[in-house]
Amino acid sequence: MFHLRSSAILGALFCSAVASAAVQSDYYLREEIPLPPGEVMEIGSIALMPEQKIAVTTRRGDLWICSGAYGEDLSKVTWSKFARGLHEPFGMFWKDGSLFLTQRPEVTRIKDSDGDGKADEFETINAGWGINGDYHEYAFGTRPDKNGDIWVTLCLTGSGSAASNWRGWAMRITPKGEMIPTCSGIRSPGGMGFNAEGDVFYCDNQGLWNGSSSLKWLKPGSFQGNPTGNKYHTLAKLPAPPQPKDKSRVLTERLRFPDFVPPAVVLPHGIVGQSPTGIEPDTTGGKFGPWENQLYVGEQTHSQVQRVCLEKVNGLYQGAVFHFLEGFEAGLIPLRLDPSGILFTGGSNRGWASRGTKPFTFERVRWKGVTPFEMLTVSARKDGFVIKFTEAVDPATAGDPKSYAMKAWTYILQSSYGSPQVDASVPEVTAIEVAPDRKSVRLIVKGLVRGHVHEIAASGVRSAKAQPLFHPTTWYTLNEIPN
Repeated sequence: MFHLRSSAILGALFCSAVASAAVQSDYYLREEIPLPPGEVMEIGSIALMPEQKIAVTTRRGDLWICSGAYGEDLSKVTWSKFARGLHEPFGMFWKDGSLFLTQRPEVTRIKDSDGDGKADEFETINAGWGINGDYHEYAFGTRPDKNGDIWVTLCLTGSGSAASNWRGWAMRITPKGEMIPTCSGIRSPGGMGFNAEGDVFYCDNQGLWNGSSSLKWLKPGSFQGNPTGNKYHTLAKLPAPPQPKDKSRVLTERLRFPDFVPPAVVLPHGIVGQSPTGIEPDTTGGKFGPWENQLYVGEQTHSQVQRVCLEKVNGLYQGAVFHFLEGFEAGLIPLRLDPSGILFTGGSNRGWASRGTKPFTFERVRWKGVTPFEMLTVSARKDGFVIKFTEAVDPATAGDPKSYAMKAWTYILQSSYGSPQVDASVPEVTAIEVAPDRKSVRLIVKGLVRGHVHEIAASGVRSAKAQPLFHPTTWYTLNEIPN
């Protein structure tokens, strides 16, 4: 009897060891794309073009066209310089035979009208905001939304003041070139993008009035939390944005000010990166894994890509963030996901160091057709959460409250830099319902806290094949508790 029990234990330990040995390359292939020899390629923008060509801009102002980045043999990649002398473009797309890009001072249309492979037409679409040479006055732009508008977010001056017009605001640039002030309260964007429904999001970085970096929804007319640039409402004769109270909390202030839209997903500082950047929705129909309609968020400091699932509760976005891909060779800035299922990334280490070992990078990631055992989505309920998994779970471990650990916290909304985790609590998983198909569980939780980040660690859960979760922890921002 002792021998049989020992054998069973050893067998279980062996299976667990084998499962835990899984690595990212089992599921996703990350490859560096060769760069032009001798060039400084700190990539700030990526645009997908016809004929599987890719345009990239560099922080030093060059615009290059890459051919061969989709091919199996990356040694055949070629490059041609399309334009130079640009001003740190962060946001670019191809439309109707032209490249459109957002630079520090303007939105520009660039075209090769004579077909010689070099840009010869440069048209300013709009240059309605101010710049003064400060290093931090970045401008990030999107592809066109469903109305054809380009969204632009304008970093504060030096990250803490608004010395140039419209700093701390988000604008819409219409196809006719009109600039429409749309949202206030922005601090330090690192990237922008849409979700699958077409709503606009940006990543704001930890700092003044921003306790932790976060993914934020640019709901038209909204205030995003940082009042530094509020004074510019007078330029367009708009109502004054909210003036939050120092040392308060986001929940407290947004209940005072209905225009204050809270972060959709907080990215806990130091835990889920430190400098979030580009945003890409997965609309590939399963060609990049089972993450349809989720968002991928770049990370500069940790050289990673995070994964986010969103839902709307009481009119506000909220959701969970998961670790996803890592090991990139520099700090990531732009992401572009091709419909064929190839994720292109680029970046730089200049100004802010990163885990990547190189000063700049251009890489691609392809799914190998094998899905890791992961939490697929997390959604809120009035009494807890529902977690869906990528495959069937072992009901004994998934149904055991001891397989889960939770904690919750928020951050101080303050005029000084960042915030520690505050107002900590320890929600308790009191009961679990495993779905009949064993692909989801409902956690009944005592102690949910509205407005808090809820960390859910499911370290004890195993799949039906005895595998542990590849990433066992998620962080859910509970802006609203469902009715």
